[in-house]
Amino acid sequence: MSIVKQLPNFITCLNLLSGCLAVLCGAEGNFSAAANWVIAAATFDFLDGFIARLLHATSPVGKDLDSLADLISFGLAPGMVVYRLLDGVTDTPLPYLAFLIPIFSALRLARFNNDNRQVESFIGLPVPAHALFWTSAVCALTPLAEAHASFFLFSVLPCLVLTSSLLLSSLPMFSLKVKTFTFKGNEGRYFLLIAAIFFIFLWGRLGIAGSIFLYITFNLFRHLLP
Repeated sequence: MSIVKQLPNFITCLNLLSGCLAVLCGAEGNFSAAANWVIAAATFDFLDGFIARLLHATSPVGKDLDSLADLISFGLAPGMVVYRLLDGVTDTPLPYLAFLIPIFSALRLARFNNDNRQVESFIGLPVPAHALFWTSAVCALTPLAEAHASFFLFSVLPCLVLTSSLLLSSLPMFSLKVKTFTFKGNEGRYFLLIAAIFFIFLWGRLGIAGSIFLYITFNLFRHLLP
């Protein structure tokens, strides 16, 4: 294979590197930097697939490498961030529940790699969206955790279990990757993009978490309503 066609794998390695740095920052309690590295990883995760399709350079090795990188960047990294935050507000073992994130993410990725139905859309919450939700939410809500530790702990844990369960749910969710830039067929994507820009402008990093929540809610209504 030519060097040019190795470009998607190189970008996937940048995703992995970003994930490793996010884990390191999360372990140190530097939640802002961890969130930035997860955002960088998500950007590389989008680009590697886009460039692989553009160069017709998809391969089984690239697919496996992508999943391994995603497990670090979007499984272990947000798990470490949430663990580190919860560990700072309680002396109980409850913070270990944060590692449901990498465990459920690994199961989600294994399912995805062996499910031919998820070529054009997703079944269950994608791991990058889940990681962006938690890392951005932790950045925004750290002051609340410090001021109201008990309330925060018992509010976050049910949400943690719920969102992790969504990774393995059968909820159909549209992919955010576009093949054309026409409005028709991309209505949901453009709606979410405009809402995300508005939310981030209003609330900063919390707007990223709000955008992911809107993405989940929008797909839930599409599934439930005729």
